[in-house]
Amino acid sequence: MTAIRNRVVSAMALCCLIVVTACSATYRNHGYAPLDEDMQNLVVGVDTRATVDDTVGPPSLSGMLGDGNYYYVRSRVREFGMFRPEVVERQILAISFNEDDTIANIERFGLEDGNIVPLSRRVTDSSVISNGFLRQMLGNIGNINPLDGLN
Repeated sequence: MTAIRNRVVSAMALCCLIVVTACSATYRNHGYAPLDEDMQNLVVGVDTRATVDDTVGPPSLSGMLGDGNYYYVRSRVREFGMFRPEVVERQILAISFNEDDTIANIERFGLEDGNIVPLSRRVTDSSVISNGFLRQMLGNIGNINPLDGLN
């Protein structure tokens, strides 16, 4: 009787442990942004694009407009149970260059510096929304050509 009771208690403890660990938050890290200690080796106006590549490595993103600026992006995402993943931390390190390829400016931005950009969705209006199934089927009766079936 005690052996059965011990097994039941062990099974219940295991089930409780599984439930507790299943509801814990998990974190994922994406991207890379150099630390401040690594950035202290770079001097604005002196170091070039090549020294940035050697010191902290090439970025995953560069300027979209052809200006060649470097952008290092790192994000930390929290996933908790069935809820939508949430970005809890984001760092962006922007290094801009002068025309002679020397560093013009080094800036670091965080999640709190960002602006929410509303996205819009444009959908072409369809004529089948107001028509029911029978109306669509009966509307095609006049469009059938019996000679099309002979080919």
